[in-house]
This record gives sequence, C-alpha cells and structure tokens, in this order.
Amino acid sequence: MGDPMSRLCTICARGGSKGVKGKNIRPLIGKPLIAYSIEQARRSGLFDVIAVSSDSELILDAARVAGVDYLISRPAELATDTAAKLPVIRHCVSEVERLSGRQFSTLVDLDATSPLRSEEDIRQAVALLESTNVENVITAMPARRSPYFNMVEVDARGVVALSKPLDTGIVRRQDAPLCYDMNASIYVWQRDALFDGDSVFRRNTRLHVMPEERSIDIDSELDFRLVELLMRERLAVAGEGDT
Repeated sequence: MGDPMSRLCTICARGGSKGVKGKNIRPLIGKPLIAYSIEQARRSGLFDVIAVSSDSELILDAARVAGVDYLISRPAELATDTAAKLPVIRHCVSEVERLSGRQFSTLVDLDATSPLRSEEDIRQAVALLESTNVENVITAMPARRSPYFNMVEVDARGVVALSKPLDTGIVRRQDAPLCYDMNASIYVWQRDALFDGDSVFRRNTRLHVMPEERSIDIDSELDFRLVELLMRERLAVAGEGDT
C-alpha cells in the first residue's frame, strides 16, 4: 500500500511526434508546451512529487527548467509509435518509487498535449477518486456526434447504418443517451488499479466531464493553432480583469 493520501503526478512525453513535429517542447505563447502541464500540476497544490518521463533529452531538459522532482528516461521499447500508454506510466511510477524509496496511494497522469485543462479539473478528478474509493477516474467532454443519432458505420457491402441503433428511433440528438469523447487530459488511479490489468476501463471507473474549450488535445497543426488562439483569448480576458 502507498502512504495515506500521498500523490504522484506523471507527465509522459515522447520525442517522436509525427502529427506535430517536436510538439512537446514547441513554444506556445512564450514557453514549451510541456511546461503548461508541469505548472498546472504544481499550482493544483495536490502532489508530493511531479515527474516527467521521456526518451528525449530535449524534453527532459525543458522539464528540468520548468521544475519537476524527477526526470525519468524512458526505454526505447516504450517510445515507439505502437507503445501503449499504461506501460509507460507504470514504468515512470516504478522508477520514481525506486528512486524516492516510497509508494504513492494516488497516481495522476497529465497529458502534455492538453494544456487547456484547469487546476480545478485536476482537483475535481482527484477528489472524485479519493472521496468515492473507486479504482480510477478518466476525463472526457460531451460528444459532438452520437452513435445513437448521427454516427454511422459502413459494412462490407458498403451499406450505411447507425453505429448503435435504438429499438425506438429518435429524431433529435438531444433525445439520444448522453455520450462523451475521451479527451485523454487527466487519468487518476489508485495504485493497485494502475498495476492491475491493461485497460483504463475498470469495474467502477468514474468520469470527470470537462467542457470542449478545455479538452483540445494537440494532435495536428490545426489543434495547435486552436489552442494558441484560445490561450491568447484567455490572456486578453485576464488582462482586462486586472485593469
């Protein structure tokens, strides 16, 4: 068991990005992209330790400048295009626990490419886990498309049909069951749950819902431009509030 209410934040950032080259350290309004997640973790006031895992010395150098407790070098087999996320996080946690000589009860992973989240999103996701004693919490935003209404699939014959038809048809999206898009922004686990199984979906996984404007995950040049635009708008509003 980990120490009671001890929390570790991991931020895992691979060097080889194809959608946006070098995105994890690409400058975003004056600082590397990864710095935003590090600063959010620190400002949340939740964590005993913050660690960054990467196969890139450039990313680790940027994390060092931004201020983290541990820099974890990721092995090559966990830095490929096909490497799954869970083994990467487990490796980072295991290395931090080995180096620090302690175990952590709550483990939180922040995606380095989701800089629009708020510190309050992190606090609420962690509070949901710790107040309900569930195994893990994931984050998502309300889905734009519904498999019950306007999301379709094409079968081998080329025939189009709803992905998830209901017995009783619906004529308005608002009448469809609520669906969510995972935004990969925040993952929260109890320690035993992280090291057990290969899926983020557990027997009692819970959801923290975030609005779309805080859920953009940078995976393309368009995403990067949208995030930059939204951040500039935030700064402009904050500037107006200070006057």
